[in-house]
Amino acid sequence: MQAKLAKLGLHTAHDLLLHLPLRYQDETRLYPIAHAPLGQAVLVEGEITHANVQYRPRRTLVCQVEDGSGAMTLRFLNFYPSQIKQLAPGKRVRVFGEMRHGFLGMEMVHPQYRMVGAEEPVAEALTPVYPTTAGLSQAALRKLVQAALDACDLADTLPDDVLRPLGLPGFAESIAYLHQPPPDAPLELLAERTHPAWRRLKFDELLAQQLSMHQHYRRRRAQSAAAMPARHALTRALLESLPFPLTRAQQRVVKELAGDLARPHPMQRLLQGDVGSGKTVVAALAALQAIENGFQAAIMAPTEILAEQHFIKLSAWLAPLGLNVVWLAASLPKKEKQAALEAAAEGTAQLAVGTHALFQEQVVFNNLGLAVIDEQHRFGVHQRLALRQKGAGTGQEPHQLMMSATPIPRTLSMSYYADLDVSVIDERPPGRTPVVTKLVGDSRRDEVVARVREACLKGRQAYWVCPLIEESEKLQLQTAMETFETLSATFPELQVGLVHGRLHARDKAATMAAFKAGEIQLLVATTVIEVGVDVPNASLMVIEHAERFGLSQLHQLRGRVGRGAAQSACILLYQTPVSETARARLKIIYENSDGFEIARQDLLLRGPGEFLGARQSGVPLLKIADIEQDQDLLAAARIAAERLIADRPDVAEGHLRRWLGRADEFLKV
Repeated sequence: MQAKLAKLGLHTAHDLLLHLPLRYQDETRLYPIAHAPLGQAVLVEGEITHANVQYRPRRTLVCQVEDGSGAMTLRFLNFYPSQIKQLAPGKRVRVFGEMRHGFLGMEMVHPQYRMVGAEEPVAEALTPVYPTTAGLSQAALRKLVQAALDACDLADTLPDDVLRPLGLPGFAESIAYLHQPPPDAPLELLAERTHPAWRRLKFDELLAQQLSMHQHYRRRRAQSAAAMPARHALTRALLESLPFPLTRAQQRVVKELAGDLARPHPMQRLLQGDVGSGKTVVAALAALQAIENGFQAAIMAPTEILAEQHFIKLSAWLAPLGLNVVWLAASLPKKEKQAALEAAAEGTAQLAVGTHALFQEQVVFNNLGLAVIDEQHRFGVHQRLALRQKGAGTGQEPHQLMMSATPIPRTLSMSYYADLDVSVIDERPPGRTPVVTKLVGDSRRDEVVARVREACLKGRQAYWVCPLIEESEKLQLQTAMETFETLSATFPELQVGLVHGRLHARDKAATMAAFKAGEIQLLVATTVIEVGVDVPNASLMVIEHAERFGLSQLHQLRGRVGRGAAQSACILLYQTPVSETARARLKIIYENSDGFEIARQDLLLRGPGEFLGARQSGVPLLKIADIEQDQDLLAAARIAAERLIADRPDVAEGHLRRWLGRADEFLKV
């Protein structure tokens, strides 16, 4: 039993208390068979007059039931031998199911049933139906929940002055109502989860999340970090050397980061910016502020291609300023890796750029003051923490900047990122042309091939992205190889290149360099080019089997073109038939170019769990509240959390204990 309950995340009586019904059955009214309404689930009772197993058209247990007003048939398509004995003529049975017209009159197919005695009373409340797992019956769950209701302290954790303005009922009243609604309860409000009892529990859950996030934020503010005031020498030198001015949005964010770094507690800021908005130069300026104060900086990226792109770009910017930038990746030759490790440990490297190799045990920093994590959602909590702990040798936390080109919708930011300061670059650099997106069925592949040939012969370059095959990296590699061979044969007049995840880092770098130099006109690639690849002359992208990709990936891939002044296009080549979900994704990406709007629609389509990659985010998901539907409650919970932490910390602790067991369980690293 305990193992089955654990599968549902139920470990304590309080967990059972908050294990709320999915829906309800009305077993409070017993209908005569002759007067039971059709097309809805009803409760009827009668005596079994006939029962047998029929074999045509398939094996079926058929029972006749009569109650004096009329007769009906029960049909069971799946049944055990014990049920044949149980549902025997002369037995009295109470059944709940949808009444409908059958071939021989009124019938129910696979109803719920139980054997009863004469004049057994009906239920006094609606019957809850709970989320469950194999081997754990509804009846067993109902008994356990009832025991929890009897055993748990249901006293309110929140004062009237918090509840009254929102018109919310008491906790005990709400929890009892949801587990045992009266017969006249408004089923529609319960189903939509808009009943005041539902709203009370949603508010409580959101408040617990906000309280824990605020506590985490306050604890971090109490920790010590090196204050790094802006000194302007290196940052001014970089800005003067750049061939472009910063946008107003970039300038605003640079100012926010400079203010954070100057304070004596660890910065933990999330920098959001759409594809191509210029986050890298902002990170470089933050790194320079740390370096000017005598500290090292590290920038971690999820893929070698992205890490190397950062390394090349940052080296070009910072080496002329007399700074040493090193690159650390798992595939580096031993000698080069050793040299990079020594430079980081001795402090002769002011900036280290790399993949997850940066937080490996053998990597030691002399004086790490700033850790920058690009595409932060690709890293798990422990990986992010491991990099931050590389600065622990100084006795102070390093400042941390997390960057994401997958914009986070406002409601998610308010809920799951409430413990972070958030900056947004909401402006694209001038000179970038909008990308035209086209949806093309696979039957028109010849037209796409002709379009690629025409673009490349005119001096432009193109990407051909291979289909995503989640189940098998090996299969994906095979598909990429086959696509490369096919396109090489199709375009004998063009130089075709290939990059994929299993290619040796040196070969990958050589291919990318050749593509950037214009020696390769068409690059066949897997999703390794999703982030960080910047080739202004590439103006056309074909994404094969686009229906297999997620919205974030499609938007990121599309962002690889449109990085120069030439008109660019992204062709989404899809194969029919397309599922409803895939159709919805393709429609969203076709109609929108704004990453924030795409992210908002993606959240609506997938829900926060998938959007956040919650399995590695370290943040438990909300079980009761819906951040889109309950935005008013989320806003109220934020205000209430701030007030309670400031004025009533005892109330805040009590509320957290009820909802989280321990006050820091919701906290993420």
